[in-house]
Amino acid sequence: MTLEYEIIIIGGGPAGLSAASSIVRQGHKTILFDSGVYRNSPSKHLHAVPGWDYRDPEDFRGAARKDLARYGTVEVENLEIQRLRQRDDGLFEATSSDGERTWVGQKVILATGVEDVLLDIPGYAECWVSGIFHCLYCHGWEEKGVASAGILAEGDIGRTVPALHFARQALRMSAHVTLYTNGNETLTKNLTDALAIAPAPMKVDSRKIIGFTKAPERSRVIVRFEDGTSTTEGFLAHKPRTRLRGTLAQQLGLEMTVMKTIKVSQPFNQTSLAGVFAAGDCAAPMQTITAALHSGTCTGGGAPLQIQAETFKQRAIF
Repeated sequence: MTLEYEIIIIGGGPAGLSAASSIVRQGHKTILFDSGVYRNSPSKHLHAVPGWDYRDPEDFRGAARKDLARYGTVEVENLEIQRLRQRDDGLFEATSSDGERTWVGQKVILATGVEDVLLDIPGYAECWVSGIFHCLYCHGWEEKGVASAGILAEGDIGRTVPALHFARQALRMSAHVTLYTNGNETLTKNLTDALAIAPAPMKVDSRKIIGFTKAPERSRVIVRFEDGTSTTEGFLAHKPRTRLRGTLAQQLGLEMTVMKTIKVSQPFNQTSLAGVFAAGDCAAPMQTITAALHSGTCTGGGAPLQIQAETFKQRAIF
């Protein structure tokens, strides 16, 4: 069965919903696909969104869907799109994961997000969000006043400047911060030298980490070392690497940035393939809800404007 739409939005998080919230005001027939998989699923509260502080992200998504419903031009399907291609006639064809349903659209907005690549250390995944925080604006304030916090100086923050950047944020909630380099002696020396020049209530620990255990109190995490010792921190901060969720961008052959996100042109976030737009974490270095809302609005403006110009065989403004 094939259904036809003007715009196909793939992704039901803040970026996809924001795009739909703009498109709906121009009355274009749109289908939005929501796989039900969200990067912030483990978190029960969102922050830094005016009017929605300390609210469940599910409440936010539900309210956005309810707002769309009254217009009658945006449909929502709770399923995953497995395949996406551009046909010879220039239209785009999206196919469900079971392969039984197909949707065709003039334009596509990818708002598929990213997923965190968690460290392969025992206990890390179990402490994720409950004791290991990737963003100290999203998490951490609730732990204000702890005696000590830890920074895992690995991956994206396994360098001197970003490690100290996270450590300074952690000092807003804790009296002291330990930077754990997990056996990286070069980084240990660089951080130690940096702190000797510009002292702060921080220290560097180079011991090899063999595991984490979530302590029962608050967000405390027990860090276990190769030498048989352990220590407990009020919380840990670590930003793991991310990767695009799914393979739809690759299926379309879209150009990527050096950060492995989808390359887009401003201000409407069109990708390297005309008629395909990208919004949210999959197309941005700043992977926050507010950034996703902004980019969703941009794509929600661009896709309709392009359709409207093409309808009358006129030139679009971009």
